[in-house]
Amino acid sequence: MPVIEERATCAAELQRRLEAAGIEVDASEHRRQAYSYDASNYRVRPTLVAFPRTLDELREILQAAAETGHAVTTRGGGTSMAGNAVGEGIVVDFSRRMTAVDEIDFDSNSVWVDAGVILGELRAQVERASAGKLTFAPDPSSLTRATIGGAIGNDACGNHSVEYGRMSHHVVEVELLTADGAHLLASEGGVRSADPTHRHSIARAVELNEALTALASSNLAALRLELQTIPRQVSGYHLGNLLPENGLNIARALAGSEGTCAIILRARVGLVPKPGPTALLCVGYANTVDSARDVMMMLEHKPSAIEGLNSAIVDIMRHRRGEASVSSLPEGDAYVMIEFSADTIEAAAEKCTALLEHLRERGLEHDHVIATEPAERAKLWRVREDGAGLSSKRLDDVQTWPGWEDSAVAPENLADYLAELLPVIDEHGYTASMYGHFGAGCVHMRLDFELRTEAGLANFDSFMRRAAEIVVRHGGSLSGEHGDGRARSALLDVMYSPEIMRLFAEFKRAWDPTNLLNPGIIVDPEPYTDALVLDGLPDPTLLPIPRIRTAGEPDARDGHAHELGTFVGNAHACIGVGRCRSTTGGFMCPSYRATKDEKDSTRSRARVLQELARGQGSSAGGWSKPEVREALDFCLSCKACSTDCPTGVDMAEAKSELMQDHYRGKLRPFTHYSIGWLPRWRPLITRVSALANVGAKLKPLRWLGERLGISARRRLPAFARHRDLTRRVAEAQFSKNADVLVFADSFTKAFRPEVIPTAARVLRSTGARVGCTADACCGLTWVSTGQRDGATRRLANLVDKLDDGTERDIVVLEPSCAATIRDEAPKLVGGDAAERVARRVLGKWGVADVSESSSCCGVAGNFGFEAEHFDVSMQVAEHSIIPALERGGKDALVLTDGFSCTMQVSQIDPERETEHLAIALDPEGARRAHLA
Repeated sequence: MPVIEERATCAAELQRRLEAAGIEVDASEHRRQAYSYDASNYRVRPTLVAFPRTLDELREILQAAAETGHAVTTRGGGTSMAGNAVGEGIVVDFSRRMTAVDEIDFDSNSVWVDAGVILGELRAQVERASAGKLTFAPDPSSLTRATIGGAIGNDACGNHSVEYGRMSHHVVEVELLTADGAHLLASEGGVRSADPTHRHSIARAVELNEALTALASSNLAALRLELQTIPRQVSGYHLGNLLPENGLNIARALAGSEGTCAIILRARVGLVPKPGPTALLCVGYANTVDSARDVMMMLEHKPSAIEGLNSAIVDIMRHRRGEASVSSLPEGDAYVMIEFSADTIEAAAEKCTALLEHLRERGLEHDHVIATEPAERAKLWRVREDGAGLSSKRLDDVQTWPGWEDSAVAPENLADYLAELLPVIDEHGYTASMYGHFGAGCVHMRLDFELRTEAGLANFDSFMRRAAEIVVRHGGSLSGEHGDGRARSALLDVMYSPEIMRLFAEFKRAWDPTNLLNPGIIVDPEPYTDALVLDGLPDPTLLPIPRIRTAGEPDARDGHAHELGTFVGNAHACIGVGRCRSTTGGFMCPSYRATKDEKDSTRSRARVLQELARGQGSSAGGWSKPEVREALDFCLSCKACSTDCPTGVDMAEAKSELMQDHYRGKLRPFTHYSIGWLPRWRPLITRVSALANVGAKLKPLRWLGERLGISARRRLPAFARHRDLTRRVAEAQFSKNADVLVFADSFTKAFRPEVIPTAARVLRSTGARVGCTADACCGLTWVSTGQRDGATRRLANLVDKLDDGTERDIVVLEPSCAATIRDEAPKLVGGDAAERVARRVLGKWGVADVSESSSCCGVAGNFGFEAEHFDVSMQVAEHSIIPALERGGKDALVLTDGFSCTMQVSQIDPERETEHLAIALDPEGARRAHLA
C-alpha cells in the first residue's frame, strides 16, 4: 500500500506541475485506457497523456518527468505494430497540436514539418503547393494516420520502397530535444545547437559529436560488417550512418531509434517528382515461394513497386467484401503486383508486357492481368491494402496477431527464407495471412498465436526464437519497417554480436543516460511475452452468446428480447490499426474528424469497452461508468465503423446496447421519448401539423425544449398534413400485382410525402409494376436511443408483414431505414424470414455520377438535435457536407435522400434547396441540373 500511495502522490504532483505550466494534460480513466494500446500485442497503462504545443512545454514535461521518476513515450498516430507507442509514465501525443507544415523550399525540394503531421496530409499539401510536380514518397499502409515523427521513429517505408527506399532516405535534417533539455539540429556532419545562445545546447552538441565520432571510429569493422547489409535492415540502431563514408549523418542514425534517444520536434524532409501515369501487372503463381523466386527478375526491370500476397488474404477479402472485390485477380494461390510509371500510360503498359515476357522464360507465372485504367488499378491495389487490414481475423473469426509481422531479407534470399519459414509456421500449428514488400525482401504476416495460456505462450516464445534464427541464417533482419519495440527487442541478441549490442547501449547512453525515453525498447528490453493485450481479457470464443429471441418465439414482441453480452459492438475485435483516425476516404469516424482527438475515435471507444470487460468480466452497467459514457458521448451512431473498420467494430450497436442495459426500467432522457418515439407520435402530430409547426417556432417552447435536451439552435422540420400523405399515396397509383415494392418510412410520411409518388413514377419508368409494402416501422429511432426491446417488436412486426413469399425488391426511401432493416432485423429478430426481408432491400438505386460528401453530415438522427451535441454536429458538417456544398456551387442540385442530411443542409444554408433522388429523376419533372 505505501508504494501505491507514493506512486499516486507522485502522479498527482506531476499532473499539478504540468497543468500549472499551462500544458494540456489528461489523467482521466478514459484517456489512460485509450492510450494503453497501440496496434501491437501490448498494453501498458500510462500515468497521464500530454498534448504539448511548444518547445518550452516539452522541456517542462521532460524536466518534470525526470524529477518525479516518470518515463516519457512519444506517440503520433498510435499505429505501431511493435509496441513502441505505449509506455508507463507520460505519453506525449504530437498529433493534436504540433502539426505545422512550412513553405516548400523549391531550390532544395524539401520542406520543414512538425512531428505530428500526418504523412498523407503532407503529401496532399505538397502536391497542391507544387501544382502536382512534387510529392512526398514514403507511403506505408498507415499513410492516412501515421505521422512524420512516428515514421522517422520506425524508419517506415511503404509500397513504393523499391523506388524510394526508407523514411531515413528522405530525412535531411531533424530538430530535436534531448532528455536533459538540449535543443539541437541533427544532419549530415553531426549535431549543432538550434539556438546559438543556449549554453547547455551548445555544450551538449559538442559532447554528442565527440561521443558519436569516437563510437564510430573505434568500431569501424563491426559497424561495416554487421550493419546496412540489406535494403530493409531496420532492427537496432542505424549506427552505420555514423561511419566516415556516410558523413556522420546523425539525422539518419536517429531514424529507427523508436523514441529511445531524443524527441523529434520537426524534420526537414526531401520531396521527389510526382510519378507519371502508372500501369499495374498482377501475376498469379501456384504458391508463395514461387512468387518470391521471380522477384530478382522483376527488379531488373526497375518497377516502382513489387508487392506480394498469399491466397489467405484473397480469401479473407472475398469473405468480408464479396466475390466482386477480388474478381480482377488472375488465377493462382499467390500473387505479385508490379507497378510501372512512365510519361504515358502506353509506355507504362509496355513495361508491364516486357516484364511478363521475361517472366515466362522461367515458367513460374501461372496467370496475369495488366491494368491500365485507374479504376482497375485501384480495385487490384484494394485487395492488397484492404485485405491486409481484414486479415486480423481468419475466416472462422479466430484472431490473428502481429509479432513476427515485419521480417526482411535481401530480395535474392526471399524465396529460400520463406521456404524454410513456412513449414515452421505449420509445425507450431499456426496459419499465416501474408503480404509484403517483396521487392525489398520485406514480409508482413499475421499469425493466429494463442496468447492466453501458458502452453500457448510457450509455443509463441519457441516460434519467435526459431523464426529469428531462420531470418538471421538468411542474412536478414527481425524488422523491415515497423521497428523492434516490445515485440522483437529481446531477440536482437540473436541477430547481432555482443559487440554491436554493446554499441547500441553506448549509443543510447550518449543520448539518454538516465533511460528516461521509452525504456525497455532496443536496449535493456522487456520480455516480449510481458504486458500482452490479452492478459486478463475475457476470451470471446468461450463466452455465452448474447440472447436474442427470434420472431417465432413467444417473447420476441414482449420486453427483454435482448440481453447484454460480455462484449458489445464487437469491441473486442479492435486491433488498433487506427483507420478511424483517417481524415480522408471512407466515412469513419466523423466525430474524430471533427475534433481530431483520439478519445473521439472508434479505436479509443473500443479500447475503453475492452477495459470495461477486463475489469468486471462483462459490459453490464457500463453506461453508468464516466469513462464509458464520455467515450461514447460523441458517437453519432452513424454505423460507418461497422463497414469501414477492418475488424467490424460497431460503436452504434455498442452504444445502443449499453443504453438499453442502463435505462431498462428507468426514466429516460426526454429526447428518447420525443425523437426516439417519433414514429409513434407521427399519426397524431400530422393531424394537428399546423399547430405543431407553429409551436416549433415559438421561443418559449424552444427554450423549454433546450432545457429538455432538444437544441434551440437547430432548425426543426415542418410536419406534413395527414391529408397530404393520403393524397400522395393515392397519386402513386400503386399496383397490387407489383414487381417492386416501395417502403414508405416514418420520416418520409411525416416530412416529405411528395417523395412517395415520385419514387413510384421513377420505378415505373423502368417498365416495372410498382406496389407499396404494408405499413410498418423499422424501429430505427428506438435502436439509436437504446430502446432495443421496442425496436425488436417493431422489426418483428415488419418482418411478418414484408415476408410475403416473394423475392420482390424493396425500395426504402430513407437510407437509414434501409440500413436498419438490412442490418438490425437479422440480429434483433433473427430467423430465415428476417434474412429474406433483409436481402430484398435494395442497397443502391438511381444514378452513379454523383459527387458525394465524404463523411456523415453530422445530424445522424437524434444526435444533431440534442442540445449537448449541436456544436459537434456542426463541426462534423464543416469536415464533410459544407465543403461538398461549396465545391458544387450555388446552382448545383443537392441530393439528400437521408432526412438528417436534408436538415443539416437547411441548417447550414436555409435558402439552399435539396431534393430526394426520386424527385430529381422523376420523369414528370422538367428540372435538369448538375448533380452534386
